[in-house]
Amino acid sequence: MKRLLTGAAIVVIIVASVFVYFILSSQCLVLKNSDTGKTLAVYPIEEGNEFSITFVHSVNKSPVTDVYEIRNGDIYVVRTIYYSFGAGVQTEIEEGQTLEYGEDGSMIISGFDQPMDNLSYIVGTVSDHILEINGSSIGLRELCGRNTTVRFSFNRRIFAD
Repeated sequence: MKRLLTGAAIVVIIVASVFVYFILSSQCLVLKNSDTGKTLAVYPIEEGNEFSITFVHSVNKSPVTDVYEIRNGDIYVVRTIYYSFGAGVQTEIEEGQTLEYGEDGSMIISGFDQPMDNLSYIVGTVSDHILEINGSSIGLRELCGRNTTVRFSFNRRIFAD
């Protein structure tokens, strides 16, 4: 009987701990220095929300915006927006993808529907990489420094606010 009560108490403690963890934690986009593992920033983001990274392409010197969505607990690339063709940008539409033109002359390719298990950017030395999340714009150069490889992940974090 004592064993049964001890086992039940352990189960109750585990269930309560998981419950408290989910109540006190938030879903977040976490930016880490890929070389050191140091956390650079944490941004709350909910399932189904999008964020983007905009930069000036190093070869064709025009802006590129990669748009991502949080889906099923993962980061998915959903569309890319760019303004001119050239080396390093997509020139052909693959099966399931669409090309639309924005009012500003941009080319918008969507339909990637691909999880990004290891999403990383090397922060530019010539131009900045701008993170757009929750209505805010964050310059990664100021946040992380030039030539820093920044790894993006989605997970739960406990906040003490």
